[in-house]
Amino acid sequence: MKRLVRAIALLVCMVIQGHLSQPAVADAVDDSLAGFASTSYADIEKAVAALAATGDPAATAILAALADGRLAYTADKAVFIKNEDGTLLTARTGEPLAGEAPFGLKPVKVNNKVRRAVDAAMGQLTLSSTDPAQRLASAEAAFHAPDPAQLAPIEAALAKETDPRIKTELEQARAAMILAKADASDNDKVAAIAILAARGDQDAKSFLNAAANQGSGRVAEAANAALAKIDRTLAMWSAAQSFYYGLSLGSVLLLAAIGLAITFGVMGVINMAHGEMVMLGAYTTFVVQEAIRNHAPFLFDYSLLIATPLAFLVAGGVGMAIERTVIRYLYGRPLETLLATFGLSLFLQQAVRSIFGPTNLEVGNPSWMSGAFDLGGLTLTYNRMWIIVFAFVVFTVLMLVLRRTSLGLQMRAVTQNRRMAAAMGIRTAWVDTLTFGLGSGVAGIAGVALSQIDNVSPNLGQSYIIDSFMVVVFGGVGNLWGTLVGALALGVANKVLEPVAGAVLGKIVVLVLLVLFIQRKPRGLFPQKGRAVES
Repeated sequence: MKRLVRAIALLVCMVIQGHLSQPAVADAVDDSLAGFASTSYADIEKAVAALAATGDPAATAILAALADGRLAYTADKAVFIKNEDGTLLTARTGEPLAGEAPFGLKPVKVNNKVRRAVDAAMGQLTLSSTDPAQRLASAEAAFHAPDPAQLAPIEAALAKETDPRIKTELEQARAAMILAKADASDNDKVAAIAILAARGDQDAKSFLNAAANQGSGRVAEAANAALAKIDRTLAMWSAAQSFYYGLSLGSVLLLAAIGLAITFGVMGVINMAHGEMVMLGAYTTFVVQEAIRNHAPFLFDYSLLIATPLAFLVAGGVGMAIERTVIRYLYGRPLETLLATFGLSLFLQQAVRSIFGPTNLEVGNPSWMSGAFDLGGLTLTYNRMWIIVFAFVVFTVLMLVLRRTSLGLQMRAVTQNRRMAAAMGIRTAWVDTLTFGLGSGVAGIAGVALSQIDNVSPNLGQSYIIDSFMVVVFGGVGNLWGTLVGALALGVANKVLEPVAGAVLGKIVVLVLLVLFIQRKPRGLFPQKGRAVES
């Protein structure tokens, strides 16, 4: 019985408190609004702080109007918000004002101190928001622009916060404010340095540098130790970022070179028009996206899935036509083949210029390939990540084609012994055509991927043809595993050397090392057994 009485009494107290608190908040809002009807900047600044302290839902709209110069008052201290269309809202309720505008309406005065007070008040309001995203954004803003005057609101929000990520951000904002506070104790500053050292990014370094230059001996020592730790951490993340860039570059080289490895390995043809097959794949992607933009915009996110098989068919068809009309008459004559395919590359470039123009064309990223995400200290872009995945998928499919299909069996037979394959009834001429078509089609697929990270222009293929030959020769002519290892090795080597030697010098160093390697192993990492095409 006693428990029941106590429970009822507690409930009554809560109800009474709730009814009493609402008028109290309303009175506080009214009092703060009256402070805006003043010509004193100091009174307006106090009114801003008082309004933010109420936590009233209307406070955000009122302060935003003040910051935009849309807050006005009358002689009887009634405050109104001006909309962009000229209509007036009652500041307290947000309801439209009925009738004509009040006589003698004056704008609330604003200067830089008032604007800073508004910014701080908006941060205080968002720190107590029910939306976690708003609280996180407010905490991040407080960290990047630490104001020691806002230390109390940050500590109050930190005491109430339950979300671990937001709590960490608030702790870091508090640490940045303590370092910016002139009268903070050395113990507090050393503790703040430890928190920022755990963050370990460039933003934290800027605060620690200031502490190292301006702090006392103990604070400066702690800041320097934290800076050394952050530098080591950032160096590790930088190396990991370079490796990721190298992996993505290697995947691009793999896509561009894998078709060349097939044609060069089986047929012994030095195809200087291989880069133009890549270009045709990129332009096919552009045509598909233009058709989707004009006729079916809702399919844009699927544009690359539609363009991939079409690019394979277009580039593969052009490659087969080139083999049947030009290259089949030049087998066993490598110099003439090189000159003929070089001429074909110029012809294809000029044809594309005549049809699409010489300027770069826009190929958009689908939503699932746009943006990036952070993984520790790494920034991973979605387009590069998907290209890495795509390159390994293409490599796996090609391996299955070569190992599990009759065409792959015939290609391997022709590679190992062309005359014996012909004696066994294999139509070696058609194997050559299909092989050339397969290699060109894969180059077209590479063009689909490259359109997401490079400019689509008539010169697109020329940017990758030399690197593709380097990959094929380094890995071993005609060996797909060698092409995979060679592409990734050259990609990573280029990106690791770039920060040290620069982009141009780094590429020169890679080329010199490759020449020295070829002198020792002229057939590459994984030499292919067999003979080239004979006349």
